[in-house]
Amino acid sequence: MTAPTAIRRLNAADPDFAHHLDHLLSWESVSDDSVNQRVLDIIKAVRERGDAALVEFTQKFDGLEVASMADLILPRERLELALTRITAPQREALEKAAARVRSYHEKQKQDSWSYTEADGTVLGQKVTPLDRAGLYVPGGKASYPSSVLMNAIPAKVAGVTEVVMVVPTPRGEVNELVLAAACIAGVDRVFTIGGAQAVAALAYGTESVPQVDKVVGPGNIYVATAKRHVFGQVGIDMIAGPSEILVVCDGQTDPDWIAMDLFSQAEHDEDAQAILVSPDAEFLDKVAASIDKLLPTMDRATIIETSINGRGALIHVRDMAQAIEVANRIAPEHLELSVADPQAWLPQIRHAGAIFMGRHTSEALGDYCAGPNHVLPTSGTARFSSPLGVYDFQKRSSIIFCSEAGASELGKTASILARGESLSAHARSAEYRIKDEVKGN
Repeated sequence: MTAPTAIRRLNAADPDFAHHLDHLLSWESVSDDSVNQRVLDIIKAVRERGDAALVEFTQKFDGLEVASMADLILPRERLELALTRITAPQREALEKAAARVRSYHEKQKQDSWSYTEADGTVLGQKVTPLDRAGLYVPGGKASYPSSVLMNAIPAKVAGVTEVVMVVPTPRGEVNELVLAAACIAGVDRVFTIGGAQAVAALAYGTESVPQVDKVVGPGNIYVATAKRHVFGQVGIDMIAGPSEILVVCDGQTDPDWIAMDLFSQAEHDEDAQAILVSPDAEFLDKVAASIDKLLPTMDRATIIETSINGRGALIHVRDMAQAIEVANRIAPEHLELSVADPQAWLPQIRHAGAIFMGRHTSEALGDYCAGPNHVLPTSGTARFSSPLGVYDFQKRSSIIFCSEAGASELGKTASILARGESLSAHARSAEYRIKDEVKGN
């Protein structure tokens, strides 16, 4: 394996910088036609044949010999058993991370509110949790117990009555950490199914899998495509792209730290994106040297190298102000402000999924145990999207209660506007409640 000398070097002073940056950031999440059609066929089969289709697809795609749907249901006792099978340090780490995630998300919980106007009219908002949420968890060896905590705990904090988890067990591979995390997070039901068929089962329900109100959690292209198709039947969290990290550094942080921070996202997959922005050209050279030095020591070196060479970059900017401009243009999933005074620059950050402040705050802490959610907007969607949170599992209903006097006064305004829209039934409905006035025709 060779060192990643092919990593892009961009300069914000280059007249073509914007074009080069757009090319670097481009990523298409659209499925090809064959994937799209296969997913549609799978969804149709699950809707029509329910459990039988789930059993068939699990045998076909996961290589499992299962006689019936009963073989794909894990009881609560199995989750509790997983807690005894992991090591004591693993259990302690999961419980500590869960406690921090729960504590943070409890501060997000919204309550109902109302106010009363002078004439007795009451206006407000009723906040209600979803009845049931579905959590998709990738299965096999590439499993992420941290994602179980980040998706299930906000739902439970929101007051969701039932959290249903689906997790495939390809070739019978069961990840005990994932099951233990589900136990700690309070997951209510678990089905060992995956792929587009699991998303379809959650969206439409089968004889065994209950229909949910929202599907959350990461997955492969088939899962993402299925989530696109069932949106509207159920809510979804997002269509996530590859993981991203953008580090803005003033040149004073240990270059080995920065190189490893870039690796921490590059190791997710070949399409992940790791970018460093700095006004210090010499520091960029030092980080490039650290990348060359440290890459051969990494367990996932081949994946990191492909990611760094394919979608990574070292960007030289005029000063820190321009570095922030570039950061806002990229709108990254993860933004590290590895600078002397991150608080001074924070007000200027407009677009980022999560912001990691200072030299000692690595993105990895946010992935596991800092507290805030690690389910974040990618591919520039931080311009208009937010991290997953308790608010994603709560609905808001408007409350309007008109007193007799309030209905009479509001009716006058409504009548004028309704008749301006040629909606006479609207107008007359309001006018019936106007006191001591001649009703309209």
